[in-house]
Amino acid sequence: MPTRPPVHRGSGLFGEPEPERNQIACFHANIDGGSRGNPGPAAYGVVMRDGRGEVVARLKKYIGQNTNNVAEYFGLIAALDYAQAHGIRALRVESDSELLVKQMRGQYKVKSEELKPLFERAKKMSQTLEMFRIEHVYREQNREADALVNQALDETSRPGAAASNAAKLPPKDSSMRFFARYKDGALHPEDALNLPDGADVEVILRLRK
Repeated sequence: MPTRPPVHRGSGLFGEPEPERNQIACFHANIDGGSRGNPGPAAYGVVMRDGRGEVVARLKKYIGQNTNNVAEYFGLIAALDYAQAHGIRALRVESDSELLVKQMRGQYKVKSEELKPLFERAKKMSQTLEMFRIEHVYREQNREADALVNQALDETSRPGAAASNAAKLPPKDSSMRFFARYKDGALHPEDALNLPDGADVEVILRLRK
């Protein structure tokens, strides 16, 4: 009497493994940061894609006078912050900064004093995810994020941009009230303050209920 072929549980029609039903969707972020002058005017750019490869967000921001490496870390933190804010549990990051990638992987030590707090913040945020991977790619594979960096820098350096920002600043030695949220070891203003780089600010903390 012929015997039945063995039944492989968890296999598809042709013996291939069935996808896990509870598998979480992995989002993908391309990040970049740049500085014109290094240090000089700096910005970051982030392109976020969902599990199907569809772009769900393009993030860009001018971050003042900084180095390339600082801008790269700001881009990574922006991607992680977006993931936390939108309940993303798995994230794969691609960056053309070999230094950033190897530091986050533990292959390089973080020796720069200006990078240490950014590294610690990014590491702490990445550990809140169920899955986090960061990989190095060549600049040609990171063009969209690089384009966002240049857009942010161009918008800041266009004629009249400095004057429009200066018009919003409070008079010298005056006070202004703003609200901020404390997160990951830093204060994050709820609204843009439009302060110039190097401005001296006195902070008086009052906790809101």
